[in-house]
Amino acid sequence: MADTTPVVKTDATPDKAPSRAESFQSAASQHAPTETPATSKQSTVAGVERDNQPQEWSAPTDGPLKTPVPMPPSTATPVKPAPLSEEQQTKYAAVLADVSQWTTLPATTAKNAPQSPITDRERMWLTRECLLRYLRATKWKTPDALRRLQSTLSWRREYGADTFTYDYISPENESGKQVILGYDNESRPCLFLSPGKQNTKMSDRQIHHLCFMLDRVIDMTPPGQETTALIIDFKGAAKGAVPSVEQARSVLNILQNHNPERLGRALITQMPWYVSIFFKLISSFIDPVTKTKMKFNEDLRLWVPPQQLWKEFNGELNFVYDHPVYWKALQEQTDKRRELYIQRWEKAGKKIGEYEDYLKGGNAKSLSQVLEEAGGVANEDKAETDPDLVAAEVGKMTV
Repeated sequence: MADTTPVVKTDATPDKAPSRAESFQSAASQHAPTETPATSKQSTVAGVERDNQPQEWSAPTDGPLKTPVPMPPSTATPVKPAPLSEEQQTKYAAVLADVSQWTTLPATTAKNAPQSPITDRERMWLTRECLLRYLRATKWKTPDALRRLQSTLSWRREYGADTFTYDYISPENESGKQVILGYDNESRPCLFLSPGKQNTKMSDRQIHHLCFMLDRVIDMTPPGQETTALIIDFKGAAKGAVPSVEQARSVLNILQNHNPERLGRALITQMPWYVSIFFKLISSFIDPVTKTKMKFNEDLRLWVPPQQLWKEFNGELNFVYDHPVYWKALQEQTDKRRELYIQRWEKAGKKIGEYEDYLKGGNAKSLSQVLEEAGGVANEDKAETDPDLVAAEVGKMTV
């Protein structure tokens, strides 16, 4: 049997300690330049030793790849988000101040649902970038952002999103109808959806499957990248394999309402005429911003580096889906990433509003470090008025 272990090229360059900022700046600009897993080196932040990240990944040369691609190529670069305006910083600080006081949450999305204590997992989910995603999705209306944040947490409780396991979902993916494989030109992990490979009858678990895989593809995002790429391939999809309108609405609810600002690009390929009609039927349910991210029947090599694009889609990556091998490897990769993510959050003080770049193993400082540096600000007037500093101070209450 051919060895399918990926080839990794390591960087032997000694670690270089990052320079310490001379004075506190806005937390939005305090981060060190973002490093991707393709370039970062070993470091220790808040007592958690980072993985010694390899410089580059290469596909195996003695047989097909059967496991997920662990990192984007060094040529892929995430687009840096625009800096926040003063008004946006103030609104972020207001949202952070509010969610930092949450001690209970509704157990379901039903009106007047009973409350239960907020969990560490839910507090960890409330990162700085998460709050900003919901603010952007609600056009910076703080009451709407707060309402939707609470709604998503209640929905995840009600839906059981955090209880789905690899064993439970495994039967849905035996045909390889959903595969996380490779990264696009902006370091987004790619989730391939293939309706033509449908292998089960319609059930709640089919929608649970998508919810589960969306969480896993988010686990695979590298430092500095918040969004993902969906590649929907309708090759071989008979009319009966096309989702119903009701199924589509359930999927859009998960994507748009409970994963806002997570979709970076949706590439729809090999689309037969009856699928075109399907998209017209559901068009009114698709958010206008989401529509701008959708590309139909384009050459995928325009969006995904050929070395990380599946040969099945005219790329160079020789990949074969072997369910037992792939499923085990995906679990190992995502479990390890999640374990390190949790360790970093705990070591940094379990703060609501923590930075995802730090949690993902990037070069960003943790919120605790920003707070520590903020304590030495010489300009007291700035310390009292800087919205990001106010937000950081709120973080002290969330330990």
